[in-house]
Amino acid sequence: MRSPLSSFLHYSENSSRGILTRDQMEEKYKWNLADIYNSDSDWEADFKWVETNILRYKEFERKLSSDPELLLACLKFDDVLSSKVDRLYLYAMLAKDSDMRVTKYQGMDDRIKSLYAKASTASSFIKPELLSMDEQILMEMINENKHLRIYKHAIEDLLRTKNHTLTKELEEILALSGEIAQNPYNTFSIFTNADIKFPVIKDDEDNNVEMSHARYYAALYSKDRAYRERAFKAYLIPYKSYVNTFSVLFNGNLKTNIFYANARKYKSAREASLNKNNIPLSVYDNLIDAAGKNLAPMYRWAEMKKKILGISELHPYDVYVTLFEDADNKKYPYDESTKIVLNSLQAMGSDYLNSLKTAFENRWIDVYETQAKKSGAYSSGTTFGVHPYVLLNWTDLLNDVFTLTHEMGHNMHSYYTGLTQPYTYANYSIFLAEVASTFNESLLLDFLISKSDSKAEKLYLLEKYLNNITSTFYRQVMFAEFEMQAYDRTEKGEALTQDVLSKMYKEIYQKYWGPAMVVDEEEEFTWARVPHFYYNFYVYQYATGFAASQVLANLVKNNGKEYIEKYLNFLKAGSSDYPINILKKAGVDMNSPEPVLAVTKKMNEILDEMELLLNQ
Repeated sequence: MRSPLSSFLHYSENSSRGILTRDQMEEKYKWNLADIYNSDSDWEADFKWVETNILRYKEFERKLSSDPELLLACLKFDDVLSSKVDRLYLYAMLAKDSDMRVTKYQGMDDRIKSLYAKASTASSFIKPELLSMDEQILMEMINENKHLRIYKHAIEDLLRTKNHTLTKELEEILALSGEIAQNPYNTFSIFTNADIKFPVIKDDEDNNVEMSHARYYAALYSKDRAYRERAFKAYLIPYKSYVNTFSVLFNGNLKTNIFYANARKYKSAREASLNKNNIPLSVYDNLIDAAGKNLAPMYRWAEMKKKILGISELHPYDVYVTLFEDADNKKYPYDESTKIVLNSLQAMGSDYLNSLKTAFENRWIDVYETQAKKSGAYSSGTTFGVHPYVLLNWTDLLNDVFTLTHEMGHNMHSYYTGLTQPYTYANYSIFLAEVASTFNESLLLDFLISKSDSKAEKLYLLEKYLNNITSTFYRQVMFAEFEMQAYDRTEKGEALTQDVLSKMYKEIYQKYWGPAMVVDEEEEFTWARVPHFYYNFYVYQYATGFAASQVLANLVKNNGKEYIEKYLNFLKAGSSDYPINILKKAGVDMNSPEPVLAVTKKMNEILDEMELLLNQ
C-alpha cells in the first residue's frame, strides 16, 4: 500500500468569502466527479469490495518465497486493492472539499482513511518478506517471469534499503515510537498557531490591530515603511520572548531525526532523509556550494531595491514591498486566462496542448469559490485510472493565472504519468514535483513580458519574476544551508542554544542578502517560526525543482520540437527510475552547477532588462 495522502500537491491558503452556493454555480466551472464514480452508491460498492477483500492478503502471507506465480499474484492483488483505495480517497476528498459543511462527505473521508489504515496493516508483511528472501533467488524469480519484471525497479529500490532495515521486532518498536516522534512539531504547531499572543499595533490607516500571521505577511507588502517595521518587530516579539522554548522544540526535532538515522545505521540524518529517493548527498552539497558562489544577482537586486525605494539602508521588512504596481489594474477572467495559459505553452507542441485543452473543456478543474468550499489551490496528483483534478478559488487577479498554470503543470505531470506507467510507478517523488509546475510559470512569465505593451506592466512582471527567484530559489537554499549546519553541529556534539541558533541564522541571512542588507535583531529569531525546519530536509527540493525547471525551460525555448519529446518523457516517467536519473535523461544534471547557473543567468538578464527600462 502506498499512502494516497502523499499524492496531493501544492496546497496554499487564501482567505474565504461566502459567495454563491454550490447549486448556484454553473456546472462547467465545477469538477465532474462522475469521472471517478457515477454516484455515491458506486463509491459504497467499491468501499465494500475493499473492506471484504482485505482479508485476502492472508492467502499470501509467509508464502511469497515459495512460488513466483504466487508472488506475482500477491503484487497484482496489492496493486488492484491499492488503486481502489486511491480512487475512493480521491472521490471522498473532492466531494468533501466542494462543500465542507456536508457531513456525509466528511464521514466518507474519515471512513476511507480508516480503511486505508486497515489495508496498510494487512499488506505490511510484503516488504519484510521480500527483504528476508535470498536476494539472488528473488532476482532470478523476477528476471525469469516477464510479468514480475514490471516490479523489478521497485524491488531493487526496496533491496537498496536492506542494510537500513532492522529486525521485525526492532521495526515494530520504531513504528510504535512514531507518534511520540511527532511531539516536537505538533507542539511547535499548536504553540505558534494557537497559543502565541501577538501585540496590538497601529496599522497603515492608524487603526489598532492585533498582529497575526496573515496580517504580518500582508503588512510586508505595504507601501508604508513605518508600518512594515512596526509589523515586523511586533510579529517577532513572541518568538524572541519564547526563544528558549522554541530552541528546545527545534533541538528535540533534530535529535529525533538523528535518533532514527542512527538506529537505521545511516551516517547522518541528512543521508537518511535523502536516501529515501536515492538522492546523493552531493546534490545537496552542490546546490548550497553553487548558490553560495553565485550570490551576485541577489546583491545586485538588494542594491536596486534600496535605490528604487530611496532608502539608505535595506532591512528585512523591505524585501517584499511591491516596487512597481500593475498600473492598469487588469482583471483576468478565467475563460480568457485559459487561453493565455495555452498561448504561453505553444512551444510544448500539440500533444501537450491538446491534453491541456481536454482538462479545460471537461471539468477537471473546480474554478470559483463557493460557500464552504476548501480555500487555496491544489492538484490532486496521480490516481491510477482517473485523470487528476485541480482546485482553484478564482478572483480574476494575475496571481490566479500563475496559480492556474502552476497547478496545470502538476496536473499534466500526473496525467502523463498515470497514462503511461503501471500502478507501481504511477506517482512521482517530491524531488520532481515542483519541476513541471515552475516550468509552466517560467514560460508564462516570458510570454506575458513579451506581450506587455507598457513600461509599467513590464516592470511589474519583471519584479514578479525576480521575487519568484528570490523566494523559491535563494530563500529555500538559505533555509537548506541553515538546516544542514544545525544537523551537522548537533551530530558533532555541539549544543545549539538559542544564542547559537540566532547567530547562525543571522550570518546565513546576511550572506544571502549581502552588504546592502542591515539585519535587524528581530530577524535573528526567524529560525524559530519556520515550520519547514521540522520537515526533515524538505526545503532544498523547492530550490532544486526550480533550478531544474529553468534548465528545462531553456531547452524547450532553444530547441523547440527537437526537445519536446524528451520533456514529455520526463512527465511520463513517474517513479519508474530514480529522480536524479529521470532528470538526467531530460537534460538536467543536478550534480552539476549548471541548474544553479541557469537561475543566476536568468536573474541577471531580468535585472538588465529592468535597469534598461528604468533608464529610459
